[in-house]
Amino acid sequence: MKATIKEVAKSAGVSIATVSLVVNNSERISPETKRRVLRSIRNLNYIPTKSARDLASQKTGNIGFILTYDHFLRTEPFYTRIFLGSEFEAREGEYYILLTTVKSDFKSGDSLPRFVLDKSVDGIIIAGKIPDVLIKKLNESEIPLVYVDFVPPYGSYPLVLIDNISGGTKATEHLLNLGHKKIGFIAGDVDHPSIKERLIGYKTALEKAGVRFNSECVISETPYPDRQNGYLSAQKLFDRCRGITAIFACNDAMAIGAMQFLRGKGYKIPRDVSIVGFDDVEADLMIDPPLTTIRVPKIELGVESFRIMVQNLKQKKTVSKKILIPVELIVRKSTQSI
Repeated sequence: MKATIKEVAKSAGVSIATVSLVVNNSERISPETKRRVLRSIRNLNYIPTKSARDLASQKTGNIGFILTYDHFLRTEPFYTRIFLGSEFEAREGEYYILLTTVKSDFKSGDSLPRFVLDKSVDGIIIAGKIPDVLIKKLNESEIPLVYVDFVPPYGSYPLVLIDNISGGTKATEHLLNLGHKKIGFIAGDVDHPSIKERLIGYKTALEKAGVRFNSECVISETPYPDRQNGYLSAQKLFDRCRGITAIFACNDAMAIGAMQFLRGKGYKIPRDVSIVGFDDVEADLMIDPPLTTIRVPKIELGVESFRIMVQNLKQKKTVSKKILIPVELIVRKSTQSI
């Protein structure tokens, strides 16, 4: 049976806190006391645990990770892959990642995650858009924060972001290079910074190609960019904007929903309509035809967010730096020349 820190403290005639300070090589302990504690550690073959080290440092060794309910779905795995990136990186170091979800429509009367209330995390990573009221409450907790794929409307924080403008430009340029001129754009919440930037990329590519921007060919009225809203947005697009030959969807989920609509209406993809998504989730290879998309290195987003958090915790100050993660066009079979 392994010796405990309590047994070491009793053997050395000191407190548990003193043993923890010795384990952490604190200069606050006298040489004589330190020798006595170390002798007890050797005699009892005590192996210091993480909690013993944390007791002296007053750190929990935990980093919280917050997702909203609608970002934590098996069918929409984008944000869960970002979480996995943080988890993979944490395995190499001294921190544990604690995942929790909150309501997508979090209100002032709702309770904060338990690890915030208990102050059982040293910092928190937030992936994706969260309501303003939750941002305010997290600020009040005074726990260091890092945001991934979201720029809060106020405050200064470390940010890990996707190069969405470049991605939106690449997706639209791909369609333009294939000869498409009537290109629709479908999106969810256009107030989300990432989606707004993808729309900017779309407009930028059209302008560079000398193609007139038509607001009727942009559908951004749905609250969330999932498959169902992709279907409904494609339906609205074809009602409003005649002659569409290509669609750029703000994410893969909406692209897949749009493909379902087109099949139901008898369109052949890509013969009649080409489609480009954004994210490159695993489902893209399972559908027919496989989806052309913008690949986002999701694991890397999680890795970088964890690294920034650990760096800030070790420096004991928050550095409000911004990391922009590059994206890549992946051409598959859902697009072709007109």
